[in-house]
Amino acid sequence: MDIRQLRYFVGIIEYGSLGKAAEKLYVAQPSLSQQIAKLEGDLGLTLLVRSPQGVKPTAAGQALYRHARLVIRQMEQLRQEVCEGTGGESGTVAVGFPTTMTSILAVPVFERVRARYPGIRLQYVESMSGFINELLANGRLDLAILFRESNTTGIAALPLFDEALQLFGEPGGTVPRRARTCSLRALAGVPLVAPSVPNGLRLLLERTFAREEVLLDIIADIDSLPTLLSLAKSGAACTILPASAIASRDPSSRPTMRRIVDPEIRRPVSLCWSNTAPVSSAALAVRQTIVELVHELSESGAWTGITLRASEALASG
Repeated sequence: MDIRQLRYFVGIIEYGSLGKAAEKLYVAQPSLSQQIAKLEGDLGLTLLVRSPQGVKPTAAGQALYRHARLVIRQMEQLRQEVCEGTGGESGTVAVGFPTTMTSILAVPVFERVRARYPGIRLQYVESMSGFINELLANGRLDLAILFRESNTTGIAALPLFDEALQLFGEPGGTVPRRARTCSLRALAGVPLVAPSVPNGLRLLLERTFAREEVLLDIIADIDSLPTLLSLAKSGAACTILPASAIASRDPSSRPTMRRIVDPEIRRPVSLCWSNTAPVSSAALAVRQTIVELVHELSESGAWTGITLRASEALASG
């Protein structure tokens, strides 16, 4: 097993077929197949299942993929630090942001990292939290913001804050138009749009409404933040999101926002990373930067609807 074979194997998994991987990796497909066959022979395991639809990893292949991604990232980090000679705080750091937080946090993180650590090259991935979690577990991200508050197998979590969810849109006669809050019970039967079932926010809404015995009427599954907000603004339906979801929208295009009370709906937010491999100096620097900015944005009032976790944890990063 060598680094070239690992790169080929990772490429096949990520591109979904030998033909496409061969094209992207600039290698002949027979040679690629030969290298994978040799890798499987050395390990004595079947790593890929081939079908007319492409290739998928076996359980052993999935395990190898996770570790291979980490090895490749470490090799890239080593090469970059040695070749650039800019010290430990250099190299690529891949960060995953949930869609609702990108608008308030991504640009400040970029600007501060760029100013403080010019040797660091940021790589952003914005998506739903479930996909971000999968990328982190597979070694494709160095850091990720996820909705959890404790460590899990292979993933370390630094709790940052709890965020309160808000109602966007007009629920009709159940809530006065000038009211700044909305009770959960007033949302019984109100048409809502929300992310689809695998999304953590959707699961939280379903659990909360069921626990409080309030009828949850989700009329459409929509995995698009702009569409959710546009529908809430239009009056076609309401949606439930954190306040950060509208941070970058022009005030004139923002739907009405009310804090949900009796009870509040809150979810924990943590900065996460893999604890199965060493964390680079560059990733540590970005991690500390994110922690600082969350603290500053909250204290300045720029980020509303969040309650910081213990200040000593935030200060230490």
